[in-house]
Amino acid sequence: MKNFEFHNPTRIVFGAETVGRLDQLIPAQARVLILYGGASAEKTGTLAEVRQALGQRSVQEFGGIEPNPSYETLMRAVQLVRAEQLDFLLAVGGGSVIDGTKFVAAAALYDGEPWEIAEQGGANIRQALPIGTVLTLPATGSEMNSGAVVTRKATQAKLPFRNALLYPRFSVLDPSKTFTLPAKQIANGLVDAYVHTIEQYLTYPVQAHVQDRFAEGLLQTLIEIAPPAVATPDDYATRANLMWTATLALNGLIGAGVPQDWATHMIGHELTALYDIDHARTLALVLPALLDVQRDSKRAKLLQYAARVWDIRSGSEDERITAAIASTRHFFEGLGIPTRLSAYGLGPDAVEAVLRQLQAHGMTALGEHRDIDLARSRRILQAAL
Repeated sequence: MKNFEFHNPTRIVFGAETVGRLDQLIPAQARVLILYGGASAEKTGTLAEVRQALGQRSVQEFGGIEPNPSYETLMRAVQLVRAEQLDFLLAVGGGSVIDGTKFVAAAALYDGEPWEIAEQGGANIRQALPIGTVLTLPATGSEMNSGAVVTRKATQAKLPFRNALLYPRFSVLDPSKTFTLPAKQIANGLVDAYVHTIEQYLTYPVQAHVQDRFAEGLLQTLIEIAPPAVATPDDYATRANLMWTATLALNGLIGAGVPQDWATHMIGHELTALYDIDHARTLALVLPALLDVQRDSKRAKLLQYAARVWDIRSGSEDERITAAIASTRHFFEGLGIPTRLSAYGLGPDAVEAVLRQLQAHGMTALGEHRDIDLARSRRILQAAL
Protein backbone atom coordinates (compact mmCIF):
# COMPACT_ATOMS: atom_id res chain seq x y z
CA MET A 1 0.00 0.00 0.00
CA LYS A 2 1.27 3.46 -0.87
CA ASN A 3 1.63 6.29 1.65
CA PHE A 4 -1.47 8.48 1.83
CA GLU A 5 -3.35 11.14 3.71
CA PHE A 6 -7.12 10.87 3.98
CA HIS A 7 -9.34 13.67 5.20
CA ASN A 8 -12.95 14.23 4.21
CA PRO A 9 -14.70 17.08 6.01
CA THR A 10 -18.14 16.73 4.38
CA ARG A 11 -20.96 16.05 6.82
CA ILE A 12 -23.48 13.54 5.44
CA VAL A 13 -27.12 13.82 6.52
CA PHE A 14 -28.70 10.65 5.16
CA GLY A 15 -32.27 9.45 5.11
CA ALA A 16 -35.90 10.24 4.42
CA GLU A 17 -37.30 13.69 5.24
CA THR A 18 -33.90 15.23 5.95
CA VAL A 19 -34.23 18.36 3.78
CA GLY A 20 -35.66 20.16 6.80
CA ARG A 21 -32.23 19.86 8.46
CA LEU A 22 -31.02 22.71 6.25
CA ASP A 23 -32.22 25.13 8.91
CA GLN A 24 -29.60 23.80 11.32
CA LEU A 25 -26.91 23.27 8.71
CA ILE A 26 -26.78 26.75 7.16
CA PRO A 27 -25.92 29.83 9.27
CA ALA A 28 -28.98 31.91 10.12
CA GLN A 29 -27.45 35.10 8.71
CA ALA A 30 -26.25 33.52 5.47
CA ARG A 31 -27.13 35.13 2.16
CA VAL A 32 -27.91 32.00 0.16
CA LEU A 33 -27.90 31.22 -3.54
CA ILE A 34 -29.82 28.07 -4.50
CA LEU A 35 -28.45 26.56 -7.70
CA TYR A 36 -30.33 23.90 -9.64
CA GLY A 37 -30.77 22.42 -13.10
CA GLY A 38 -34.05 22.13 -14.96
CA ALA A 39 -37.72 22.24 -14.03
CA SER A 40 -37.78 18.88 -12.24
CA ALA A 41 -36.56 20.32 -8.94
CA GLU A 42 -39.60 22.59 -8.94
CA LYS A 43 -42.09 20.01 -10.22
CA THR A 44 -41.12 17.40 -7.64
CA GLY A 45 -41.51 19.83 -4.76
CA THR A 46 -37.87 19.62 -3.69
CA LEU A 47 -37.27 23.33 -4.22
CA ALA A 48 -40.38 24.15 -2.19
CA GLU A 49 -39.03 22.02 0.66
CA VAL A 50 -35.67 23.76 0.44
CA ARG A 51 -37.26 27.22 0.48
CA GLN A 52 -39.36 26.30 3.51
CA ALA A 53 -36.34 24.94 5.36
CA LEU A 54 -34.35 28.12 4.71
CA GLY A 55 -37.03 30.17 6.43
CA GLN A 56 -36.40 33.90 6.66
CA ARG A 57 -32.86 33.85 5.27
CA SER A 58 -32.01 36.07 2.33
CA VAL A 59 -32.29 33.71 -0.65
CA GLN A 60 -31.67 34.06 -4.37
CA GLU A 61 -32.09 31.34 -7.00
CA PHE A 62 -30.22 30.38 -10.16
CA GLY A 63 -31.55 27.65 -12.44
CA GLY A 64 -30.62 26.23 -15.79
CA ILE A 65 -27.31 24.48 -15.01
CA GLU A 66 -26.85 21.94 -17.80
CA PRO A 67 -26.15 18.19 -17.49
CA ASN A 68 -22.56 19.08 -18.43
CA PRO A 69 -22.24 22.43 -16.65
CA SER A 70 -20.95 25.11 -18.98
CA TYR A 71 -18.57 27.90 -18.12
CA GLU A 72 -20.83 30.31 -19.99
CA THR A 73 -23.87 29.51 -17.84
CA LEU A 74 -21.92 29.38 -14.59
CA MET A 75 -20.40 32.81 -15.17
CA ARG A 76 -23.91 34.27 -15.02
CA ALA A 77 -24.25 32.75 -11.56
CA VAL A 78 -20.86 34.22 -10.61
CA GLN A 79 -22.11 37.66 -11.66
CA LEU A 80 -25.23 37.22 -9.50
CA VAL A 81 -23.17 36.16 -6.47
CA ARG A 82 -20.94 39.20 -6.81
CA ALA A 83 -23.76 41.67 -7.48
CA GLU A 84 -25.89 40.49 -4.54
CA GLN A 85 -22.96 39.78 -2.20
CA LEU A 86 -24.16 36.24 -1.57
CA ASP A 87 -22.04 34.18 0.80
CA PHE A 88 -23.40 30.59 0.86
CA LEU A 89 -24.13 28.33 -2.11
CA LEU A 90 -26.66 25.50 -1.96
CA ALA A 91 -26.68 23.01 -4.85
CA VAL A 92 -29.97 21.17 -5.35
CA GLY A 93 -29.53 18.42 -7.93
CA GLY A 94 -27.07 15.85 -9.16
CA GLY A 95 -23.38 15.88 -9.94
CA SER A 96 -23.56 18.46 -12.70
CA VAL A 97 -25.29 21.01 -10.49
CA ILE A 98 -22.85 20.30 -7.66
CA ASP A 99 -19.85 20.51 -9.99
CA GLY A 100 -21.12 23.80 -11.36
CA THR A 101 -21.67 25.13 -7.85
CA LYS A 102 -18.08 24.29 -6.97
CA PHE A 103 -16.88 26.31 -9.94
CA VAL A 104 -19.07 29.26 -8.91
CA ALA A 105 -17.77 29.02 -5.33
CA ALA A 106 -14.19 29.42 -6.52
CA ALA A 107 -14.78 31.74 -9.47
CA ALA A 108 -16.78 34.28 -7.44
CA LEU A 109 -13.71 35.02 -5.31
CA TYR A 110 -11.06 34.50 -8.00
CA ASP A 111 -8.89 37.45 -8.96
CA GLY A 112 -8.38 36.83 -12.66
CA GLU A 113 -10.01 35.02 -15.59
CA PRO A 114 -12.06 32.24 -13.92
CA TRP A 115 -11.45 29.73 -16.73
CA GLU A 116 -7.89 29.57 -15.42
CA ILE A 117 -9.33 27.55 -12.53
CA ALA A 118 -10.17 24.70 -14.92
CA GLU A 119 -7.02 25.14 -16.99
CA GLN A 120 -4.84 24.76 -13.90
CA GLY A 121 -6.85 21.92 -12.40
CA GLY A 122 -7.89 23.98 -9.37
CA ALA A 123 -4.33 24.43 -8.07
CA ASN A 124 -4.73 28.21 -8.23
CA ILE A 125 -7.80 28.36 -5.95
CA ARG A 126 -6.95 30.32 -2.79
CA GLN A 127 -10.45 30.88 -1.42
CA ALA A 128 -13.99 29.68 -2.10
CA LEU A 129 -17.49 30.31 -0.83
CA PRO A 130 -18.98 27.61 1.43
CA ILE A 131 -21.13 24.99 -0.29
CA GLY A 132 -23.92 22.68 0.79
CA THR A 133 -25.81 20.17 -1.33
CA VAL A 134 -29.18 18.47 -1.53
CA LEU A 135 -28.53 15.43 -3.71
CA THR A 136 -31.31 14.34 -6.07
CA LEU A 137 -29.39 12.11 -8.51
CA PRO A 138 -26.91 9.50 -7.21
CA ALA A 139 -24.03 9.11 -9.65
CA THR A 140 -20.89 11.21 -9.44
CA GLY A 141 -19.97 11.37 -5.76
CA SER A 142 -19.44 15.12 -6.11
CA GLU A 143 -21.51 15.56 -2.95
CA MET A 144 -18.60 14.23 -0.86
CA ASN A 145 -15.44 15.17 -2.72
CA SER A 146 -13.44 18.21 -3.75
CA GLY A 147 -13.47 17.68 -7.50
CA ALA A 148 -15.58 18.91 -10.41
CA VAL A 149 -15.68 19.10 -14.19
CA VAL A 150 -16.72 22.10 -16.27
CA THR A 151 -17.15 22.57 -20.02
CA ARG A 152 -16.40 25.65 -22.11
CA LYS A 153 -18.71 25.49 -25.10
CA ALA A 154 -16.76 28.03 -27.12
CA THR A 155 -13.69 25.78 -27.28
CA GLN A 156 -15.31 22.35 -26.70
CA ALA A 157 -13.05 21.89 -23.69
CA LYS A 158 -14.20 19.76 -20.75
CA LEU A 159 -11.70 19.96 -17.91
CA PRO A 160 -11.55 18.54 -14.38
CA PHE A 161 -10.36 20.49 -11.35
CA ARG A 162 -10.15 19.94 -7.62
CA ASN A 163 -9.16 21.75 -4.46
CA ALA A 164 -9.65 20.98 -0.76
CA LEU A 165 -11.59 24.24 -0.40
CA LEU A 166 -14.35 22.77 -2.57
CA TYR A 167 -15.50 19.99 -0.27
CA PRO A 168 -19.18 20.62 0.55
CA ARG A 169 -19.70 21.58 4.18
CA PHE A 170 -22.61 19.14 4.21
CA SER A 171 -24.70 17.02 1.87
CA VAL A 172 -28.30 16.01 2.45
CA LEU A 173 -28.97 12.56 0.94
CA ASP A 174 -32.66 11.63 0.90
CA PRO A 175 -33.15 8.50 -1.25
CA SER A 176 -36.83 9.30 -1.77
CA LYS A 177 -35.75 12.30 -3.87
CA THR A 178 -34.73 9.79 -6.58
CA PHE A 179 -38.20 8.24 -6.96
CA THR A 180 -39.24 10.53 -9.82
CA LEU A 181 -36.04 10.20 -11.85
CA PRO A 182 -36.30 8.70 -15.35
CA ALA A 183 -34.93 5.16 -15.70
CA LYS A 184 -32.25 6.51 -18.06
CA GLN A 185 -30.80 8.70 -15.33
CA ILE A 186 -30.77 5.85 -12.82
CA ALA A 187 -28.97 3.66 -15.37
CA ASN A 188 -26.46 6.45 -15.97
CA GLY A 189 -25.89 6.75 -12.23
CA LEU A 190 -25.22 3.03 -11.88
CA VAL A 191 -22.62 3.13 -14.67
CA ASP A 192 -21.02 6.31 -13.35
CA ALA A 193 -20.55 4.84 -9.88
CA TYR A 194 -19.33 1.54 -11.35
CA VAL A 195 -16.64 3.17 -13.49
CA HIS A 196 -15.57 5.51 -10.68
CA THR A 197 -14.87 2.41 -8.61
CA ILE A 198 -13.10 0.63 -11.47
CA GLU A 199 -10.79 3.61 -12.10
CA GLN A 200 -9.41 3.29 -8.56
CA TYR A 201 -9.43 -0.52 -8.37
CA LEU A 202 -8.53 -2.05 -11.70
CA THR A 203 -4.89 -0.98 -11.99
CA TYR A 204 -2.13 -3.12 -10.44
CA PRO A 205 -1.72 -4.76 -7.02
CA VAL A 206 -0.11 -2.82 -4.15
CA GLN A 207 -1.26 -5.14 -1.33
CA ALA A 208 -4.08 -2.76 -0.39
CA HIS A 209 -6.43 -5.51 0.75
CA VAL A 210 -8.92 -3.25 2.51
CA GLN A 211 -9.34 -0.90 -0.45
CA ASP A 212 -9.67 -3.86 -2.83
CA ARG A 213 -12.39 -5.51 -0.76
CA PHE A 214 -14.25 -2.23 -0.31
CA ALA A 215 -14.14 -1.61 -4.07
CA GLU A 216 -15.25 -5.16 -4.90
CA GLY A 217 -18.13 -4.80 -2.45
CA LEU A 218 -19.27 -1.59 -4.14
CA LEU A 219 -19.09 -3.21 -7.59
CA GLN A 220 -21.04 -6.26 -6.44
CA THR A 221 -23.64 -4.03 -4.79
CA LEU A 222 -24.17 -2.08 -8.01
CA ILE A 223 -24.55 -5.29 -10.02
CA GLU A 224 -27.01 -6.68 -7.46
CA ILE A 225 -29.22 -3.61 -7.12
CA ALA A 226 -29.20 -2.55 -10.79
CA PRO A 227 -32.37 -4.42 -11.89
CA PRO A 228 -34.64 -3.20 -9.07
CA ALA A 229 -33.07 0.26 -9.14
CA VAL A 230 -34.23 0.69 -12.73
CA ALA A 231 -37.49 -1.26 -12.58
CA THR A 232 -38.89 -0.19 -9.18
CA PRO A 233 -38.64 3.60 -8.76
CA ASP A 234 -40.14 3.75 -5.25
CA ASP A 235 -38.06 0.93 -3.73
CA TYR A 236 -36.55 2.97 -0.90
CA ALA A 237 -34.05 0.34 0.25
CA THR A 238 -32.62 -0.11 -3.23
CA ARG A 239 -32.40 3.61 -3.91
CA ALA A 240 -30.76 4.14 -0.50
CA ASN A 241 -28.08 1.60 -1.35
CA LEU A 242 -27.54 3.18 -4.77
CA MET A 243 -27.21 6.66 -3.29
CA TRP A 244 -24.70 5.60 -0.63
CA THR A 245 -22.72 3.39 -2.99
CA ALA A 246 -22.35 6.22 -5.52
CA THR A 247 -21.13 8.51 -2.75
CA LEU A 248 -18.61 5.99 -1.43
CA ALA A 249 -17.33 5.31 -4.94
CA LEU A 250 -15.67 8.71 -5.12
CA ASN A 251 -15.26 10.18 -1.64
CA GLY A 252 -11.57 9.29 -1.49
CA LEU A 253 -11.82 6.21 0.68
CA ILE A 254 -11.25 3.42 -1.85
CA GLY A 255 -8.64 5.51 -3.68
CA ALA A 256 -6.43 6.09 -0.64
CA GLY A 257 -3.03 4.44 -0.96
CA VAL A 258 -3.65 2.83 -4.36
CA PRO A 259 -2.75 3.69 -7.97
CA GLN A 260 -5.54 5.22 -10.02
CA ASP A 261 -6.26 5.18 -13.74
CA TRP A 262 -8.84 7.80 -14.97
CA ALA A 263 -7.99 7.34 -18.67
CA THR A 264 -11.56 6.23 -19.36
CA HIS A 265 -12.79 9.52 -17.93
CA MET A 266 -10.33 11.68 -19.85
CA ILE A 267 -11.23 10.07 -23.17
CA GLY A 268 -14.91 10.10 -22.24
CA HIS A 269 -14.80 13.82 -21.48
CA GLU A 270 -13.76 14.52 -25.04
CA LEU A 271 -16.67 12.46 -26.40
CA THR A 272 -19.08 14.47 -24.27
CA ALA A 273 -17.56 17.80 -25.30
CA LEU A 274 -17.61 16.92 -29.01
CA TYR A 275 -20.85 14.97 -29.34
CA ASP A 276 -22.89 15.83 -26.23
CA ILE A 277 -23.16 12.18 -25.14
CA ASP A 278 -24.11 11.76 -21.48
CA HIS A 279 -21.02 11.47 -19.29
CA ALA A 280 -21.84 8.00 -17.95
CA ARG A 281 -22.55 6.74 -21.45
CA THR A 282 -19.14 7.83 -22.68
CA LEU A 283 -17.62 5.79 -19.85
CA ALA A 284 -19.53 2.73 -21.02
CA LEU A 285 -18.20 3.32 -24.53
CA VAL A 286 -14.57 3.57 -23.47
CA LEU A 287 -14.07 1.21 -20.53
CA PRO A 288 -14.52 -2.24 -22.15
CA ALA A 289 -12.26 -1.26 -25.06
CA LEU A 290 -9.66 0.20 -22.73
CA LEU A 291 -9.59 -2.93 -20.56
CA ASP A 292 -9.00 -5.06 -23.64
CA VAL A 293 -6.17 -2.88 -24.96
CA GLN A 294 -4.61 -2.64 -21.48
CA ARG A 295 -5.09 -6.28 -20.53
CA ASP A 296 -1.38 -6.99 -20.18
CA SER A 297 -0.55 -4.12 -17.83
CA LYS A 298 -3.75 -4.77 -15.83
CA ARG A 299 -3.49 -8.56 -15.97
CA ALA A 300 -3.21 -9.31 -12.24
CA LYS A 301 -6.10 -7.06 -11.25
CA LEU A 302 -8.24 -8.16 -14.21
CA LEU A 303 -7.89 -11.75 -13.01
CA GLN A 304 -8.79 -10.67 -9.48
CA TYR A 305 -11.76 -8.71 -10.84
CA ALA A 306 -12.90 -11.73 -12.85
CA ALA A 307 -12.78 -14.04 -9.82
CA ARG A 308 -14.03 -11.80 -7.04
CA VAL A 309 -16.62 -9.67 -8.82
CA TRP A 310 -17.89 -11.97 -11.59
CA ASP A 311 -16.96 -15.38 -10.07
CA ILE A 312 -15.09 -16.33 -13.24
CA ARG A 313 -12.53 -18.91 -12.11
CA SER A 314 -12.15 -21.45 -14.91
CA GLY A 315 -10.29 -21.27 -18.20
CA SER A 316 -6.92 -19.83 -19.13
CA GLU A 317 -5.88 -16.41 -17.89
CA ASP A 318 -6.74 -14.77 -21.20
CA GLU A 319 -10.09 -16.56 -21.33
CA ARG A 320 -10.97 -15.33 -17.83
CA ILE A 321 -9.95 -11.77 -18.68
CA THR A 322 -11.97 -11.84 -21.89
CA ALA A 323 -14.98 -13.17 -19.99
CA ALA A 324 -14.69 -10.46 -17.33
CA ILE A 325 -14.57 -7.72 -19.97
CA ALA A 326 -17.55 -9.29 -21.73
CA SER A 327 -19.45 -9.39 -18.42
CA THR A 328 -18.74 -5.71 -17.90
CA ARG A 329 -19.97 -4.88 -21.38
CA HIS A 330 -23.09 -7.02 -20.84
CA PHE A 331 -23.80 -5.23 -17.54
CA PHE A 332 -23.79 -1.85 -19.27
CA GLU A 333 -25.78 -3.08 -22.26
CA GLY A 334 -28.31 -4.68 -19.91
CA LEU A 335 -29.01 -1.21 -18.53
CA GLY A 336 -29.79 0.00 -22.03
CA ILE A 337 -26.46 1.80 -22.35
CA PRO A 338 -24.54 1.13 -25.60
CA THR A 339 -20.87 0.20 -25.54
CA ARG A 340 -20.12 0.92 -29.21
CA LEU A 341 -19.56 4.28 -30.86
CA SER A 342 -21.58 3.08 -33.84
CA ALA A 343 -24.70 3.19 -31.64
CA TYR A 344 -24.36 6.98 -31.72
CA GLY A 345 -23.65 7.11 -35.45
CA LEU A 346 -19.94 7.68 -34.85
CA GLY A 347 -17.21 6.13 -36.97
CA PRO A 348 -13.50 6.57 -37.75
CA ASP A 349 -13.83 10.34 -38.17
CA ALA A 350 -14.85 10.59 -34.51
CA VAL A 351 -11.73 8.68 -33.48
CA GLU A 352 -9.53 11.29 -35.14
CA ALA A 353 -11.57 14.17 -33.71
CA VAL A 354 -11.20 12.83 -30.16
CA LEU A 355 -7.47 12.34 -30.65
CA ARG A 356 -7.09 15.95 -31.76
CA GLN A 357 -8.87 17.09 -28.60
CA LEU A 358 -6.75 14.86 -26.38
CA GLN A 359 -3.62 16.31 -27.90
CA ALA A 360 -4.90 19.88 -27.58
CA HIS A 361 -5.60 19.34 -23.88
CA GLY A 362 -2.31 17.63 -23.11
CA MET A 363 -3.92 14.22 -22.50
CA THR A 364 -1.07 12.29 -24.10
CA ALA A 365 0.18 10.17 -21.17
CA LEU A 366 -2.86 8.70 -19.45
CA GLY A 367 -3.46 5.77 -17.12
CA GLU A 368 -1.84 4.48 -13.95
CA HIS A 369 1.40 3.84 -15.84
CA ARG A 370 1.13 7.00 -17.98
CA ASP A 371 1.51 4.68 -20.97
CA ILE A 372 -1.67 5.57 -22.86
CA ASP A 373 -0.29 7.90 -25.50
CA LEU A 374 -2.19 9.06 -28.57
CA ALA A 375 -1.37 5.87 -30.45
CA ARG A 376 -2.82 3.74 -27.68
CA SER A 377 -5.83 6.04 -27.32
CA ARG A 378 -6.41 5.46 -31.03
CA ARG A 379 -6.38 1.69 -30.45
CA ILE A 380 -8.88 2.07 -27.61
CA LEU A 381 -11.24 4.23 -29.65
CA GLN A 382 -10.98 1.93 -32.66
CA ALA A 383 -11.79 -1.02 -30.42
CA ALA A 384 -14.90 0.87 -29.30
CA LEU A 385 -16.25 1.34 -32.81
